[in-house]
Formats: sequence, C-alpha cells, structure tokens
Amino acid sequence: MVDVALRIDALPIRSGDALAHQRLVTAGGGFNIMSAAARQGVEVGYAGQLGTGPFSTIAQQSLVSEGIDVVVPARPGSDVGACVVLVERSGERTFVTSPGAELSLSSADLAAVAVRAGDVVYLSGYNVVYPGLADVVVAWLEELEEEVVVAFDPGPRVADIPLTLLRNVLARCNWLLCNNAEATYLTKATNATMNARALFQQWGSSGVVVRDGARGCVGVSADGVIESPGFATNVIDTNGAGDIHNGVVLAELLAGTELTLALARANAAASIAIATFGPATCPRRDEIELRVQRGH
Repeated sequence: MVDVALRIDALPIRSGDALAHQRLVTAGGGFNIMSAAARQGVEVGYAGQLGTGPFSTIAQQSLVSEGIDVVVPARPGSDVGACVVLVERSGERTFVTSPGAELSLSSADLAAVAVRAGDVVYLSGYNVVYPGLADVVVAWLEELEEEVVVAFDPGPRVADIPLTLLRNVLARCNWLLCNNAEATYLTKATNATMNARALFQQWGSSGVVVRDGARGCVGVSADGVIESPGFATNVIDTNGAGDIHNGVVLAELLAGTELTLALARANAAASIAIATFGPATCPRRDEIELRVQRGH
C-alpha cells in the first residue's frame, strides 16, 4: 500500500482539526519488511498484486529502487490502497486504511509463484483479515512444501481474523513474529517472556519473537529463551518499526545468524528507524552492526 503519513502534536477531537507539521506520501505496508530484508542483502520478491494508477506507480518505483522483484503481473483497472498514518509527538501512530488492488490477488497469481525449499514466505495478518483474499492465501499456504519456511505476523487487526483461518496459519507457520499486545490477545499471558513461551509451546513452531517496545524483544526457539534488550533512541515515528524488526530478524536467520545476534541486530535497526519520520526507514547492515557494537 501507499502511506500518507502526517506528523501532528496529538489526535484531534471528534469533528476537530489538527495541523500537520510534516507530511510524506510513500510506499508502506508490505514494502516496510521487504525493504528491510533487502537492505540486509537478502533476495526479495513481492508476491502481491499491484494495480494501475498513481499509488501503484509509487509502489512499483519503490520496489524497483530496492531491487525487489515483482513476481505477480500488475492487474489493470484499480489502484493499490492507501493508509493514512497520523503520527503524534510521542511517536505513536494511528491508521485509517483504504484497501485497493492488493485485495484482488488470485489463486492463479500465487500458483505461478516459484517457491523453493529454504525460501521464507512472509505473511501479514492483513493477508488473512479480508475474507476473499484470506481464502486464496491460506489455500496456497497449505500447499507449500514443508521445506518452505513460513513467517507470520498477525498484526494490529489480529482480533478481526476469523479464528479458523488464524489457527490454520499458526499451525503452518515456522516463525511467529508479533508485538506484546498481539501476543497477549493470543495467549492471555501478562508479559512478553510468558507470551513468547506460551506461543512456542502451543504451536510447536521453529521459533517465536515477541517485540516489547523500548524493552526490546523476547525470542524462543528449541535452544531456549532469549531476552534481548532495546537500544536507547530518540523516538520520532514508530510507524513500520515492527515490520523493520521482522525483516531484519528473517534476513539474519536466512544468513545463518544465531538467534541472539539476530534479535540484537533487529532491535538496533528498529531503534535507528524510529528516530526518522516515515515507514520504510530500515538502515543497512553496516549501520546496524555499528549500532550493536556501540551498545545499548
């Protein structure tokens, strides 16, 4: 999608108005995680649907600029959707989403996507919250070979995902990535470590990562529990921070990095990104490594 991001002091009251101090129209949504992974040196392909129109042009140009392959041909007739992002002085963000051509992805589109053993297929909760798209995506997911790694982030609308579909996706995913609020919805536990443990035990996946804001994140795998602290930073805009964290974690795991270091690098990347206005602000690997070496 395309983000229309506005920096404001605070949300206006109902029927009120708020002055935006800064605005940005840029690719967002799935582009956040794809660009984050690509900037770590990973080969990335977008298996979603682009349309035609001004927003689709922005999305297409952004993907090309990051070296991201568009593996599904664009379907003319409608434009991709937009998300209005209101970013308050604290860095907190509020969304209003208007979907578009990205919901028109078909079974034939996905059937033509070549997925190899060892590839990572990343799925967002937004892929399974809209009924028509959800049926297409989940059916394709269930047909993937076991050697294909599936990563899933249920996202802020996790409560809107039909439970049957949610369970099907969780049963297939290898890496579950979410923030603490989303994890609490799934487990009813009280903190990030308990949530991560419960999710790992319940779904028997390769691993779970629960992001916990300024406190960093918690990762659980067969090797045990890792509590990875956050990095001090100047918070400007938290939009896309979770996507950036996910992208770096998955890129590092693909590169064979141990989970402890993968989590540290993801925390560092997110701390750098949220000090800048805009969604897709992930730094490149050398900048992340420098931040890790400097410490928290």
